[in-house]
Amino acid sequence: MPTTQDIKVAVDAVVFGYTSKEGLSVLLIKRNINPFKNTWALPGGLVGNHESLEDAVQRELKEETGISINYLEQLYSFGNPGRDPRNRVISITYYGLVKPDAFEIKADTDAAEVAWFNIKKVPQLAFDHNTIIGAAHDRLKNKILYQPVGFELLEEKFPFSELEKLYMAVLDREMDRRNFKKKVIKFGFLEETIEKQVLEGAGRPGNLFRFNQEKYFQLQKQGINFEI
Repeated sequence: MPTTQDIKVAVDAVVFGYTSKEGLSVLLIKRNINPFKNTWALPGGLVGNHESLEDAVQRELKEETGISINYLEQLYSFGNPGRDPRNRVISITYYGLVKPDAFEIKADTDAAEVAWFNIKKVPQLAFDHNTIIGAAHDRLKNKILYQPVGFELLEEKFPFSELEKLYMAVLDREMDRRNFKKKVIKFGFLEETIEKQVLEGAGRPGNLFRFNQEKYFQLQKQGINFEI
């Protein structure tokens, strides 16, 4: 018996941002069209007939938020029949992690506003976007334990405490700081410099560190087992 389909395909982007001051945040837009007009949501939209999924998600991000990201990783497909009140829509979702201050965000097309929200202060969103963010955050938590994805979010030279804060913000939990430092240092791709951090108050300044990307990729080829 032939199967009748009336299914549309969309893309949505979960863009996580991190700063030492604000912690982990997510980029959201306020919709200016129905359904869910004036409700916050993830940037995204329908895929064009002659568009790849990757081109579609990059276009939607640029149109609705004004930002371009070199690399977004595919997360999951969300296809609950009732997720969109207009049509049966399957969303292919992507996620990435960036420095918010590296971009100038600007709302356009279907977005009335665009803003960063702390991951702990995300409002009730349109469609199933709260569920999508939860899945993306879980993926990020798992990934950061076996791949040092956060080094690009730090300055070229940084105090080790900044790396600890990044991991605690993403994982949303306290860590055994001494054990964490011991584990990371032993891999050999984090180099301690002779430069000292600048402290605002009293205290003994520690040395700054830097990430040796070439050494990390070399260790990857050798089969490094990075696990925190």
